Amino acid sequence: MPENILIAIAWPYANAEIHVGNITGSYLPGDIVARYHRLKGNKVLMVSGTDSHGTPVTIAADKEGKPVEEVYKEYHNGFLELFQGWGITYDLFTTTHTENHFRVSQAIFLALKENDFLYTDKSMQWYSPSKKRFLPDRYVEGTCYICGYEAARSDQCDNCGNVLEPEKLINPRSKEGGALELRETEHFYLDLSKLEPNVKDFLTKRQSYWRDTVIGESLRKIESEGLKPRPITRDLDWGIDIPVEGWTEAGKRIYVWFEAVIGYLSATIEWSALPQEHRDDVSGGAGDTTSSAEESTNRDPQHSKSRQKEAWREWWINPEARQFYFIGKDNIFFHAAWWPAQLMGAGDKFLKIFSPSPLPSPAGEGESLTLPYDVPANQFMNLEGQKISGSRNWGVWGRDALTRYDPDALRYYLTVNMPEAKDSDWNWAEFVARNNNELVATWGNLANRVLSFCYKHWDGHVPTVDESALRPADLDLLGAIENGFNTVGAELEAVRLRSAIGETMKLATAVNQYLDLNAPWRDIKTDKDSAALTVFTALKAIDSLKILFSPFLPFTSQKLHGFFGYETPLFGEQYIEEIKDSLGTHNGLRYRAPSALTSYPKGSGGSSSPQDVSRPEVEAWKPSELKPGQKLNQPGPLFKKLEESVIDEERARLGK
Repeated sequence: MPENILIAIAWPYANAEIHVGNITGSYLPGDIVARYHRLKGNKVLMVSGTDSHGTPVTIAADKEGKPVEEVYKEYHNGFLELFQGWGITYDLFTTTHTENHFRVSQAIFLALKENDFLYTDKSMQWYSPSKKRFLPDRYVEGTCYICGYEAARSDQCDNCGNVLEPEKLINPRSKEGGALELRETEHFYLDLSKLEPNVKDFLTKRQSYWRDTVIGESLRKIESEGLKPRPITRDLDWGIDIPVEGWTEAGKRIYVWFEAVIGYLSATIEWSALPQEHRDDVSGGAGDTTSSAEESTNRDPQHSKSRQKEAWREWWINPEARQFYFIGKDNIFFHAAWWPAQLMGAGDKFLKIFSPSPLPSPAGEGESLTLPYDVPANQFMNLEGQKISGSRNWGVWGRDALTRYDPDALRYYLTVNMPEAKDSDWNWAEFVARNNNELVATWGNLANRVLSFCYKHWDGHVPTVDESALRPADLDLLGAIENGFNTVGAELEAVRLRSAIGETMKLATAVNQYLDLNAPWRDIKTDKDSAALTVFTALKAIDSLKILFSPFLPFTSQKLHGFFGYETPLFGEQYIEEIKDSLGTHNGLRYRAPSALTSYPKGSGGSSSPQDVSRPEVEAWKPSELKPGQKLNQPGPLFKKLEESVIDEERARLGK
């Protein structure tokens, strides 16, 4: 039975280029896990978008002297380009500046209000007399009163990770210049203290499998400090209107950290409302599970359209669905404590306000919103021993890196060096060494030399062997590779991605050792039948390794897939769709499943348009079923060896 898997990835602020620390922190691990579950045949939905309302966006707009909407769209479109180049396969990457997101956020707000988890209170906030306005969040910096960090924001310290009370900031200063003074202002507060027992229970039930770093920043912090009420509105003119009379007119908007996390829910709802070329993009390998009793009803176009628009419920009103949130360590509290509190506080009231539906929930249960299954937050990645810094140009920027290196070489290094338990460091010497010694020498050369040898000596076909004649050493190797689907799969299930790719590379090493021992290039001269058994075994192992590597290295795995003669691609393709609503037009990055690309063998005469596709996705996370005599395509290298000069060249770019 396929599972519903939601992959929820951190929303980048529309104020800066994305760097490798961001990519290894959340975007890449989310994509790896999504690709794995798609290969397993699960119903995967991967969503995120551009955070368009944060104060970093308005600061960037002020700095550039442009309208906020223009600035956010420039960055947003750059993000789409980057994610396509890196192969980050969102089912929908949208923005928070959409009519749908406004409506969903306001419904959550009202649900919490009706359930008595919101109240109003007055507090002192920093005010700029010269600008005649309150300055929220990142507009005010100073010294953290907890750890002493001198560049803390007024609401949160990036150094110690604590949420701050603005009036306690030491030596506050405005980013816009000018004097500051404290003035009284009124805001809505989320009473997290009322929800503390529920949040603690939620976290306690998950601490056995959550990362210790995440539990430390959520459960243990709550046990030590408790959950305190937090303001969820701000004095701003850019953002989501407060759905209470008089508040928006008073120059207030919903706080970005309250509404940004709601984006995971709103993006799923937006995806459901968009035209779906083919439902297999989320249905995996299980085929159609609709009961015969439902089939007749589902033939009605209006009913089908209604079901499609309510498809988001399969991930959000379903206690069996699993939600994974991929974020950096600076956002742990908001995703592990704040967001579950919002969901629990809204309860079934959200649905009554937002979308009363005649359709039952997928599991036939009540209509509470689904809570996160795991928040596998990563730590930070540094660069050559220093923190990545945009202002100092001390970074490896995502789009720029693609102009000089292949995406899988970058993906590989960011996976083996992923900061899962502690901060890691991008080192250019290590990048070159791992590329040349592991990607090229261990894996790439293995695939290329065996395929090229086979293509030459067996006329472009897999050797025609009797599989019952395979020798004990052949069967032992194939058994080890087959078991890899369990061992590597277990690591991927637990989001231990460094271990998963390490186990896969160990299996590639085992195939190299097998070839060194059996040496088909020696036997081809005296015993071609023996060489054929060795080559067949190695090809079958490589064909399996291709699948094991594919969540991490999708581009070269697809290339290798083609060398083996397969026509249906391993993964689908990304495309950009223009989406219009009452707020204007925005571009969304979407994903088209493999079965919507090609479902018919060449020469069959069948149509390959998405509307004609009915074949269910084939589960691919399993050992090779390579057949003797299968036709191959001309093979070639998978990876490029890098010159040692790259190290000094790249280091010379830093800080310029």
